[in-house]
Amino acid sequence: MQLYESLEDISLSETWLTIGSYDGIHRGHQAILQRMVSLAHTAGSPAAVLTFFPHPGAVLRGVTGPFYLTSPEEKIRRMEDLGVDAVITLPFTRELASVSASDFMATLKGRLGLQQLWIGYNFTLGRNREGDIPTLQRLGDLLGYAVEVIPPVTIDGEIVSSSQIRGLLARGEVARASVLLGRNYTVPGEVVPGDGRGRQIGIPTANLAIWSERMLPASGVYAGWTWINGTRWPSVTNIGTRPTFEPQAAPIRLETHLLDFHQDLYGRTISIEFVDRLRDEQRFSSVDELIDQIRTDIQKARGTLTP
Repeated sequence: MQLYESLEDISLSETWLTIGSYDGIHRGHQAILQRMVSLAHTAGSPAAVLTFFPHPGAVLRGVTGPFYLTSPEEKIRRMEDLGVDAVITLPFTRELASVSASDFMATLKGRLGLQQLWIGYNFTLGRNREGDIPTLQRLGDLLGYAVEVIPPVTIDGEIVSSSQIRGLLARGEVARASVLLGRNYTVPGEVVPGDGRGRQIGIPTANLAIWSERMLPASGVYAGWTWINGTRWPSVTNIGTRPTFEPQAAPIRLETHLLDFHQDLYGRTISIEFVDRLRDEQRFSSVDELIDQIRTDIQKARGTLTP
């Protein structure tokens, strides 16, 4: 796969291209990419994606806080798995947003030899969102590229979108989010030292340092898997402020207890895969009451994760 961060560095020909944020690479994204890649390769043409970082919403609408479903690196890996030949990740700025649709498409035609443009049903680009589908089709007639408009992917009558998945995660509905993603939602992080309370009560946990802009599911306790060097271990993960131990509001933390695992993980990067939500995070009146509940959580997790 070829990777680019500027259009000035590119010289391709007869490219089939799709443009979008593609955060999450959910089932709607997968449908576009799989079909475009298949037909492009059948035609002997490269399949490319033009995407952006930061997300346009962060620049134009002031979206802040944990937001992303995938890091730029994860997004590229998933695109590579789908057979994409080239990914262009442009820094999204207000200057880029002010470029006219006609100038932008002319640049793409010149740099990529654009042959086909694949876009979603509600896609727009360019200054003041002027590059809607009719405009892009008219520009295609002038510049010499075809436009393929992809209808939305729906599951149980629900349109699959990154914003919909973010809403599900914000409510802790990880099982439903997994359906729209086409895989379980997964968060990577480095294991860092905690305060050792889990080990003191006989239920050690791995505390993760997470990319600050990565979206986490809602506070609560989850059954899932922890991936370490390609091997997965059943685990119970807590997201929250640990109210039993913290008398005042504390930063959100992610810590996971790996079932039947007894190795040192400090400094290693692992990934937490969320399968189902077991319960809300809650304050317990004593540590013994907390331990009893965690043991119940572990048994529920074993039941959830057993085929």
